Amino acid sequence: MERKNAWKDYTKKELKEIDKLCREYRMFLDQGKTERECVRQAVTMAEKEGYRDLKDVLEAGGFLKPGDKVYAVNMKKSVVLFQIGRQPMEKGMAILGAHIDSPRMDVKQNPLYEDTELAYLDTHYYGGIKKYQWVTLPLAIHGVFVKKDGETLDVSIGEEEEDPVFCVTDLLIHLAHERMEKKADKVIEGEALDILFGSQPLKGTEKDAVMANVLQILKDKYEIEEEDFLSAELEVVPAGKARESGIDTSMIMAYGQDDRVCAYTSLAAMLEVEDTEYTTCCLLVDKEEIGSVGATGMQSDFFENMVAEVMDCLGQYSGLALRRCLRNSRMLSSDVSAAYDPTYAAAYEKKNAAYFGRGMVFNKFTGSRGKSGSNDANAEFMAQIRGILENARVAYQTAELGKVDIGGGGTIAYIMALYGMDVIDCGVAVLNMHAPWEITSKADIYETKKGYVVFLEKIFG
Repeated sequence: MERKNAWKDYTKKELKEIDKLCREYRMFLDQGKTERECVRQAVTMAEKEGYRDLKDVLEAGGFLKPGDKVYAVNMKKSVVLFQIGRQPMEKGMAILGAHIDSPRMDVKQNPLYEDTELAYLDTHYYGGIKKYQWVTLPLAIHGVFVKKDGETLDVSIGEEEEDPVFCVTDLLIHLAHERMEKKADKVIEGEALDILFGSQPLKGTEKDAVMANVLQILKDKYEIEEEDFLSAELEVVPAGKARESGIDTSMIMAYGQDDRVCAYTSLAAMLEVEDTEYTTCCLLVDKEEIGSVGATGMQSDFFENMVAEVMDCLGQYSGLALRRCLRNSRMLSSDVSAAYDPTYAAAYEKKNAAYFGRGMVFNKFTGSRGKSGSNDANAEFMAQIRGILENARVAYQTAELGKVDIGGGGTIAYIMALYGMDVIDCGVAVLNMHAPWEITSKADIYETKKGYVVFLEKIFG
């Protein structure tokens, strides 16, 4: 059952739509290299389309009606949007859910040190990475310093042309014979992923003069003291903009496409859909790369609490009505899949792999080996989705994440499925997944956004 390459049938009008969507997507990636930055963009985009902060609604008396659009932000790292439908919410919602965190390196709370007149920042890597991929790259630092008095200082260093960049150094090949004999996961150790931060000593200072100079620069330019690192969240990410890739410009190469490619297409679809019979929802969460834990991850009660608040504003809340709403909802767990790479063909099973240009990808199950940690969606739900996508001429494909015993991965699907709702994983195929620079197909981005729109509009018939 080979799927057709979507590029072969596009009209000139569709090619222009693809170009516009992907240009806006690249801008989203450039301005959203952390969860906080993605949430800020989502809120800005939503407010332009008439969405209101649920907090403001509650302060004004807490009244909502069909057609209203609201959003809620959780600790500046997760956000959920609702467009109220005409049907009571206990009949269910159409939900798109994605995560906006990506693999990276986080600066530790006591990071700054000097060794042989070089200053470094100590880091702790976040999520699943191949550590050797992160050395010698130009890196940027994004995040916040929060002062003791509550003042927040946003930081982004390394993205502008006049900014300095940073890097993790590597041993020159001439001296690396013993190191080259190590296994790939040991070539670079986690504690060796320290950022080279400065080398110029402060005049008139004898001890740790380079560190003293670095601290002076931080104080003069950013009003940051060393103690402020204790209440900072700083993420080290690849420096540079998202770029078109390939001589035909048919692909996008950028940092953080897992899973911001699905987050953006979900958000774009949510903002495009109007006047729905059933309530629609777009949920963008944090911490998926480390198990969806914590107050901003999918395992928190944030989503359930916000659904309860919305139902209360509609005069529809009860404990039972909330349970019915969640049980009757239908969800696309929007997350990326591994694109088939012929260079590493041995890791894939070709009949059940995702391919560039063949549209949005459905993974009936994820997990690893014996489907451990999998959602494993119902066949009836997949059949319903097939029908609405084919009627709308959306290109789609199905896949597994590599050969059965090679590996695997997880998403937020199994967490949402605990409510008893129908959930299936779907999204965009990615090459170089979890690498500093990932690659996607423009056609797949376009088809995925189309598919999300159709899902929100048609999944309840």
